Amino acid sequence: MQEMIDIYDAQRQRTGLVIPREGAFLAEGQYMLYVLALIEDTSGRFLITQRSLDKHWGAGWWEVTGGGVRAGESSLDAVRREVPEEVGLELGPEDLSPVYGYENVDLKRGDNYFVDIYHIKLDFEPSDVSLIDGEAIDFRLATWDEISQLAQGGTFLHYERLRQALEADGTLG
Repeated sequence: MQEMIDIYDAQRQRTGLVIPREGAFLAEGQYMLYVLALIEDTSGRFLITQRSLDKHWGAGWWEVTGGGVRAGESSLDAVRREVPEEVGLELGPEDLSPVYGYENVDLKRGDNYFVDIYHIKLDFEPSDVSLIDGEAIDFRLATWDEISQLAQGGTFLHYERLRQALEADGTLG
């Protein structure tokens, strides 16, 4: 079954248009919505995953949990779905809200989107993490300095935006 997505306007409002995510080419003023979850353990380390080697984009690179918001979902619904799906961790009932958001416009590729970044602090152990086949091949708990080193090596996705999110919520000075 194809995953369907809502199309948003420049004010981040649903337009009423729902299309298949696969092969979507968005025109000027059309956006989809993604979420990213910076999951931090009680020791101040972040859960990062290594993308599968068969991914068409960023294969083998490190990233944080996240994905596309499906049709009818809110940003919060999506992050509550993506975290258990991708890394097997359950989020509690606490109210979560994005700490940072940004917009990407790539009219040439029809790749226009908004991203909501959540900073989620969880009490978990590495043994609590379970990866989905086809999504990630490895995970680790990394300090922000270790993530910065991966980014300097060119193998970490969304680094600059995640840094901005952690600065916005006061985690990084």
